Amino acid sequence: MGKMSSRKSKPSGKAKRPQAVRPVSFAKLAEELAEIGRSFYSRGWVLGTSGNFSAVVSREPLRLAITSTGLDKGKLASAHFLEMDADLRIIRGKGRPSAEALLHLAIVRGREAGAVLHTHSVWSTVLSGAHAAKGAVTLEGYEMLKGLEGVRTHEHRESLPILENSQDMAELSQVVSKTLSGQPAIHGFLLRGHGLYTWGASLQEAKRHIEIMEFLMEALVRSYALAKIS
Repeated sequence: MGKMSSRKSKPSGKAKRPQAVRPVSFAKLAEELAEIGRSFYSRGWVLGTSGNFSAVVSREPLRLAITSTGLDKGKLASAHFLEMDADLRIIRGKGRPSAEALLHLAIVRGREAGAVLHTHSVWSTVLSGAHAAKGAVTLEGYEMLKGLEGVRTHEHRESLPILENSQDMAELSQVVSKTLSGQPAIHGFLLRGHGLYTWGASLQEAKRHIEIMEFLMEALVRSYALAKIS
């Protein structure tokens, strides 16, 4: 994955801010999000009706393209996306936004993200429970870490905070905002027994972050299993 650096990544204490998102065609974003959702389903990361995805259509006023609730992600189509404003009002499309829409808004605001993606893989579910007492999962020593924005070496240490799951989305969105403010270098977080949230300046960056995080979590769980066998 490119030339290896011998120097460790040193957190700057402040996350790199993505550039302002220019208005994008809702139809184009919906098509791209649907394709990503189907791909994630094929990998086992959003089975049943789990997972939700969003991307910023415009920043001023804030508009998101976001999944409607209760959908089979294996059959996800552009028609299943809604255009939503900052007050959860539907501007375009039919249906209701994901129950976790407030979390997407908290991340978009807290990270000035261009896209937010959420998966429910076996690996995130297992790790978020097993490491809950520690408050985070630590990922380090893997070459794949260099796929995360701003990371230049496998020696980087990435922390995935574990937040307690809740059905009170207003309260949980406040916890998410506080976490993002207090830990500006993170690229994602886990909800205990629930799944992974990550984001990016663009939809493609967010997709890459999901792929990297899911790979690393699977590698970690499998390494634990092998250690027990040996």
